[in-house]
Amino acid sequence: MSSKALNRLKRKLTVETLWIYVAKTLLNKEPLRGYDIVKALRNDMGIKASTITVYSVIYRMVREGLLETIKSDGESLYRLSQKGREEFEKALEFLENILNILKSP
Repeated sequence: MSSKALNRLKRKLTVETLWIYVAKTLLNKEPLRGYDIVKALRNDMGIKASTITVYSVIYRMVREGLLETIKSDGESLYRLSQKGREEFEKALEFLENILNILKSP
C-alpha cells in the first residue's frame, strides 16, 4: 500500500500533466482519433484518466497549437504539431534536470 504522498506524486505526474503523455502517444505516428488516444494512454501507459479529461486536454492542446486537427470522413484526427514536438522535448529536458537534482548526493 502506497502512502498518500506517493499517490499524490503519481497523480501529479500523470493525470495532471497528461499533455506530455498525449504528445508521446502522437510522437512519430499517424494522426489518431481522440478515442484511440484514450485507449493508448490506458493500454500502453497504464494511465487511467477519464475519457472526458483526455478530450479536455486534447482540446486545450489544439487551442495552444500543440496539436493539429485533421478532418477525415467526418471525424477529427489529431497529430502533434511542430510546436508540440518542441514543447515535448523541453518537457523531457526539464524532467531529466529534475531527476538529476533528486539523484545527486
